[in-house]
Amino acid sequence: MISPAAVARRAAPVLACIGLLAAWQVASLGLKNDSFPTALEAIRAVPDILGDKESLINILASLRRMAIGFGIAVLVSIPLGLLMGRSRAVASFFNPLLMVIYPVPKAALMPIIMLWLGVGEATKILVIFLGVSLPVIYHSFEGAKAVEEKMLWSGAAMGLSALQRLVRIVLPAALPEILTGCRTGLVLALITMITSEMIARQSGAGNILFNALDMGQYDTVYAMIIVVGAMGICLDAVFERVRAGLVRWSEPQFDMPLSFS
Repeated sequence: MISPAAVARRAAPVLACIGLLAAWQVASLGLKNDSFPTALEAIRAVPDILGDKESLINILASLRRMAIGFGIAVLVSIPLGLLMGRSRAVASFFNPLLMVIYPVPKAALMPIIMLWLGVGEATKILVIFLGVSLPVIYHSFEGAKAVEEKMLWSGAAMGLSALQRLVRIVLPAALPEILTGCRTGLVLALITMITSEMIARQSGAGNILFNALDMGQYDTVYAMIIVVGAMGICLDAVFERVRAGLVRWSEPQFDMPLSFS
């Protein structure tokens, strides 16, 4: 039997979305601005987007770019963060570079990257990669740094090499923190994906959104925002299930619908 607390916890995100849509509807009716359609008008435009073959192809292209950029970032950032957490030399070398890159909005790098790589797939994937990498590196670094030295001493006493200790001791111990960074990176991947597609307009969900804005199709603009928001919620929910399964042994964490940085 599901407890009332569990029911309330599951219902809270749904009620929050309903409350947001209700506030949107009231605000739109009160302002009576053609560029600010009501929530109902935007929701009615969602099936038109999802039922259009070209729009679906664009959305799938966005998800593919996001998956590639996120995957490469995770494969590169986790080992780098772990090494930084366990090696002062590695941390001293990379910390200044990361401190320079971190505060720069990734969208601001788009013109420079476009000069290097053009406006093709590589540019958008690189921007997603940069957006995801920093939180994953940071949380991997913090997770590795928090590993107790006694565990590493025990591994060394058992004859494990430095690489084996990193993989068999540091990685599992830091996994909850690493997955927190990956969850944050997933949200940032969605944000940078849309931003890059709005700047380098060829295909994708961001391209649909910007084209609709150019043509004054404001209901489609807001409908696309709803679609992107739904994508984020679904991706986060799937990732949270995976995360919970991988770190079931760790202390329970407060479950948030989305992660922000």
